[in-house]
Amino acid sequence: MKFIILGCGSSVGVPWISGNWGNCDKKNNFNSRTRCSAILKKGDLSVLIDTSPDIRKQFIDNKIHNIDYVLYTHEHADQTSGIFELRPFFWKNKKKIDIFANKETLKNLKKKYDYCFYGGQGYVPILNGNLVKDKFYLYKKSDKITVKSFYVRHGKIKSTAYVIDKIAYISDVNEIYYKDYSKLKNLKYLILDSLKFNEHPSHFNLSQAIKISRKFNPHKTILTNLHSDLDYDYLKKSLPKNIIPAHDGMRLDL
Repeated sequence: MKFIILGCGSSVGVPWISGNWGNCDKKNNFNSRTRCSAILKKGDLSVLIDTSPDIRKQFIDNKIHNIDYVLYTHEHADQTSGIFELRPFFWKNKKKIDIFANKETLKNLKKKYDYCFYGGQGYVPILNGNLVKDKFYLYKKSDKITVKSFYVRHGKIKSTAYVIDKIAYISDVNEIYYKDYSKLKNLKYLILDSLKFNEHPSHFNLSQAIKISRKFNPHKTILTNLHSDLDYDYLKKSLPKNIIPAHDGMRLDL
């Protein structure tokens, strides 16, 4: 089973569309960051987490040619606005794609992208919407994974955290509720929001992410959703040994 971080940048990526690299050294390719999404592959089974605005480039760069399911963390545009790019997989597999999201996210997606679910405007429907459960299974032929989910606070909304095998993916969060602490024990990888140096109302900043890593003590914590003030080499040199910055295309073996 492999887990690929397709994009690890904040909502504007690095560089910004205006060309601003912030504190990031533009000579380092690991500082070039597309918006957050990830994919898990087990045999023939491919499970995508979020459809960022950059999903087309991410798939092409990582030579990914198929998906079977999509998990959504929340409804914000940097996690969902690439949903239209799922059409070629519907054409390829000749069946609707099952997506999973919390109630508010699913409601938001069906309103904004109604043609993807119901057709119209010259389009045929390509998606089946499903509500996430605390625990559910995804499978393709003999390949099967168990997905566990729980809510975290992301500013004024709830975001969904996913735990699959020994990996937890929490890309957008500023509070993990105490009742869910036990779900983050004995992890191999904790992929965690770490937006900026400064505090933010809906994201962990760097110091908060470090504290969370120490609390749960996974084998490795991987920082994602990185804004342009967090240079890759700076993070690599200054962080504790078990905490590392993500980069686009990072591959993790499970």
